[in-house]
Amino acid sequence: MASLATDLQIPKVPLIVDQQRSDRHALLRGIAKESWLARTDIGYSVLTYESVMGILRDKRWHSATGMVAQLQGITDEAFLGRRRVSILNAEGEVHVRLRRLVAPAFSPRSADRLRPFMRETVNSLLDPFAASGKAEVVGDICEPYPIPIICELLGAPKEDWKLFSRLASEILLIFSDNLAQNMPVFLNAQQELEKYTEGLIEKRRSVPADDLITDLIAAEEAGDKLNTEELTMMVDAVIVGGTDTTRNQLGLALALFAEYPEQWALLGKDPSLAQRAVEEVLRFSGAVGGTIRFASEDIEYNGVLFPKGTFMSTSMSTGNYDASVFPTPETFDITREPVGQPHLSLGAGIHYCLGASLARAELQEAFTVLSQRMLNLELDGPVVYKPSGVGIFGPASLPVKFTPSR
Repeated sequence: MASLATDLQIPKVPLIVDQQRSDRHALLRGIAKESWLARTDIGYSVLTYESVMGILRDKRWHSATGMVAQLQGITDEAFLGRRRVSILNAEGEVHVRLRRLVAPAFSPRSADRLRPFMRETVNSLLDPFAASGKAEVVGDICEPYPIPIICELLGAPKEDWKLFSRLASEILLIFSDNLAQNMPVFLNAQQELEKYTEGLIEKRRSVPADDLITDLIAAEEAGDKLNTEELTMMVDAVIVGGTDTTRNQLGLALALFAEYPEQWALLGKDPSLAQRAVEEVLRFSGAVGGTIRFASEDIEYNGVLFPKGTFMSTSMSTGNYDASVFPTPETFDITREPVGQPHLSLGAGIHYCLGASLARAELQEAFTVLSQRMLNLELDGPVVYKPSGVGIFGPASLPVKFTPSR
């Protein structure tokens, strides 16, 4: 007979404001050695690779992405009235339909056609300061890098890059830890993006092009097509899912390589290691440390009964250090042999990252260019990290120095 979750004698993970991410991860990994499950302030957290994968692959555990405001106690009617189903939070047949229609547009082949543009973009960002041997790589490279690629993907013209950059930053306030204060800016940005996207959709219906919006307009299966509202939702999802994640993940990677210069040198000498390097960076220091699910019904898992409505945090960063899956997990090694099981940083199950191929391509191309042009990478001052409380984590400031390649 299953034990009720509330009756379990399990560790409690305290919420410590301004706790360093490294300290929190060390705490969670210590607990994971004793228990696969811990109690949190909002529910529970699974900590081992097997349990995180189990929750992510169980369709009864629904995404809480659309409940960010609720978790912060926000009751703003203007915000709640604008909430709509997105591929990021849809479940059941709605999610299956959306995923089926849009998946071909996010294939590895679609990402590969952008690789030359990715290389061009990162080279153009590096050119202005390459000869100086110094950079603040968050502001100089990481922050601006994804926007031109997203615009190229969507078919937005170059003159709109700055507009997209601003709208992306303002829409991503949805994940801030003071959403109530940022609500007016977020709502205005969302409305502005919708109007812009609707105009772009109309243009592409009249004049198709080799871009994502054209692919999504053309997407059809058994007579089923995306309507304008769904197309707009997909553009919003691309911005939410494809901007800050790449910015922060690239920043974390460069901070990591500055700490492990021998790995950076290895990558620079052998660009074929870029693919493995991306996977190891994602495992070792993922920008998304976990996601939140909620029980859509009473769920029995691993001998424990979780009542309907229970919130469950999936600690992907802890699962990625599970020694039963990844040998010597504390070692950062870009030559690490695949173990047959994927890291958890891109999720799993029906909500596995739709843009995984694009994200991998962006990081692989950036790693290749930067490792060959920024030799002997090292820190040139302290790394300042963003608050780790909500959403996506990464450096806010990362000063480096390097030897320019000849």
